[in-house]
This record gives sequence, structure tokens and C-alpha cells, in this order.
Amino acid sequence: MKNESENVEFKSKLTDDIYKEIIAFANTDGGVVYVGIDDQGNICGLDDIDETYTKLTNGIRDAIHPDVTMFIRYFLQNREVIKIEVGEGSYKPYYLKSKGIKPSGVYVRQGTSSVQASWDMIRRMIRDSDRESYETQRSMEQELTFESAKRMFDKYHVDFSEIKYRALGLKDEHTDEYTNLALLLSDQCKHTVKVAVFSDLDNSIFRDAKEFKGSVFEQMEQAFAYLQLCNKTLFRFSGLERIEHIDYPEDALREALLNAVVHRDYGFSGSIIINVNETKMEFISIGGLMPGLTQTDICNGISQPRNPKLAEIFHRLKLIESYGTGIQKILRLYSHCDKQPEFVITDNTFKLILPNQNACQNQSI
Repeated sequence: MKNESENVEFKSKLTDDIYKEIIAFANTDGGVVYVGIDDQGNICGLDDIDETYTKLTNGIRDAIHPDVTMFIRYFLQNREVIKIEVGEGSYKPYYLKSKGIKPSGVYVRQGTSSVQASWDMIRRMIRDSDRESYETQRSMEQELTFESAKRMFDKYHVDFSEIKYRALGLKDEHTDEYTNLALLLSDQCKHTVKVAVFSDLDNSIFRDAKEFKGSVFEQMEQAFAYLQLCNKTLFRFSGLERIEHIDYPEDALREALLNAVVHRDYGFSGSIIINVNETKMEFISIGGLMPGLTQTDICNGISQPRNPKLAEIFHRLKLIESYGTGIQKILRLYSHCDKQPEFVITDNTFKLILPNQNACQNQSI
């Protein structure tokens, strides 16, 4: 019998450690596990090979996720040894159900050992396996709750029962695991919206700062409410009539915030940043324009959503009217104002600047 190697592992008897070996081979280049052979390559045999075989096949099916059984073949050798051939899996990372998609549950083969995968390895396996956009990739966090999302869907009379999760894109169709889209809608969402209010025009002296966490729905509602507090109203009189002038059109704030939430690149961990001073509000989101689009295109209503499934959910909830209309709506709301919204676009960021109407020197009334 040959020695242990990168693709050969010996086990004298069946223990729970064998699942780590199966996972490691499935996550790497495949391999063979022999049960009934000790570390020195000596055949020690199994007392009850039929019982062991049943426990082994049931255990692999129940302990490992996603289902790896389609990549495994079993052979009985002389009624003493069980040979397990493990092929490289298609839906990496494979992991212990009891541990989840994290280093303590994900294993890879290194030399003659099966070791815990690093976070970077896990991310790379997900990216390479799914070969799709961020929102469709499997979430590294699977313990998700959806209280905020449920309230939002109920508010707009849209079904959010679990049977709808796949149709909405919240679960992977192959593995039934939560996707990154589910993570964004969940109460455990890792991304945030940060709002900073400054006392000076150079945005160097903080007056106040807030960070909004939780579901993107929760972030959006709380951030919008806070921006409304920053949106002052000035008054003037024309004869006996009192005329109100708000700093920013309410719908413009709403559209700018929605644009940042729906179209940002969630593949990066930074926050959406909103800066406020006496003359303007800046909405800064990660991710420049989608390839092929220009600033002229988006001003003309042409849109290519970076997160189409997230955009579709916002559209179902009537939070956005249709793709590409938000920027046009903002421009229409400022059509009477001498100072127009500005765009600062780089490869990795999108900044929308809304001028304070009351700070404009030549506002047409």
C-alpha cells in the first residue's frame, strides 16, 4: 500500500474527522480516503464493514454542505477496507453544516494534511465557483434574519414568504444557501450608510455624524429621515403671502439616496458616504459607471443596473419607478435653479452633488 500524500488519506476507523478529509479533497483537487488502513499504510480492517459503510454514506450526506455525494464513489476492498474516491466539487466551498462557511467549517488539502481554509481562500472559492455578480454569489454569513425586509414587503403588500426566496434571488438555486442579495436585505447586512454634517465649506469641521446599519431597507429609511432633519426651510413674504423655500427638493434627496443604495458596488466593504454642509449634499458610493456607460448616457435615462436583482426588488416595492429615471428626475427638480447637480465619476466611485437651492445666489423663483 502506498503512503499518504496530497491526494491519499488513511483512516484506521470511521470517526467524525473523516468529513474534514472529504471536504478538503472536494475543495481542492480531489483524492482518495481509505477507511480500514492505519497511518503507516497497514491494513487493519473494519469489524463490521456493512454498518460502517451505512454510517459513512449517511454521515457524508448529512454532515457536509452543499451536497457532495454526486462527486463521491465508494468501493469495498476484500470486505476489509472502504475506498472513497472524492472528485473536485463544482459548488465550492464545501463545509461542515455544524460550523458554516467559515474557517472552522471549511477545509483544504495542503501536502498530506487537511487544514482550515483562510477567509481569503473561502472568498476566492465562492467567487470562482459562482462566476457571477456579487449579489448572486453565496453569502459567507448564513445565519440571517429578515425582520426589516418583512416589514417593508408587508408595507407594500408584496409576498415575502420563504417559498419566494429563490424567485427573488435570496437563495442559490443549486445549494439552497443564502446569496449576498439575501445578506443585503437581512438584518445582518455588513454594509452601512454614513452621514457627516460639516460646519465649514471644506468639509473639515464636523458638526454631527451618523452611521446607519442593518438591512439596506433600514439604512435607507433611517438615513432619509436624518437627511430630512438637515433639510431646512427658509421663508419670505410676498405681500401677505408667506412663501417657503426648502434647501433640497425632497424627491431629489430620495432619488439620490436610492441611486447610491441600489447601484453601489457591494463587492467592496466601504460605506456609502453622504456629506452635508451649508451649500451642498454629496452622495458618494463605491463603484463607477458600468462599462460602456457615460455621464451623458445616465443623464439621458440610459441605465445598466450593477445589481439587477436588488433593483428589481426595489422596483417591485415601487421604491423606484423604472431603471434610469432617477437621475433624470433629479435634473428636472433642479431645472429652475441656476446651479445644477454635479457628477464626479472615477473608475471606483460615483459622486452626486446636490446644491442647496437656498444657497444659490441666482435662483429663479
